[in-house]
Amino acid sequence: MELTYTQIEISKVAEQILASTASKILLFYGDMGVGKTTLIKEIVKQLGVDEISSSPSFSIVNEYHTPQNVIYHFDFYRIEGISEAYDIGVEDYLYSGNYNLIEWPEKIDKLLPDNTDNIYITKNKNGSRTLKLMPVK
Repeated sequence: MELTYTQIEISKVAEQILASTASKILLFYGDMGVGKTTLIKEIVKQLGVDEISSSPSFSIVNEYHTPQNVIYHFDFYRIEGISEAYDIGVEDYLYSGNYNLIEWPEKIDKLLPDNTDNIYITKNKNGSRTLKLMPVK
């Protein structure tokens, strides 16, 4: 799936992602400021989280609960090495069967399971974003 969108279409994009993914492990790739966190916030909202979600830049992971789901939002931008991911027990999260929404997954690529959906976001010159969803093989 590939689509181009603007900020006002973010709800529709999040809905399409949730309808198109086969995995509960979603990997978000893109440059700083491209909108990964903004899109994840909308996905978390659509999964039923009422509280305000934020980027886990400093805590590495935020955890959200709904009656149907547990959702983990990771931001690995600030980790120095894969050992930091081990220190927080990332493998327990990844194999929990819950949603894992991961920013900067390339920092822990050796730890990632095969059953992931990869989401690539780029910013276009006109301010819109292009998203490519590469589903589980």
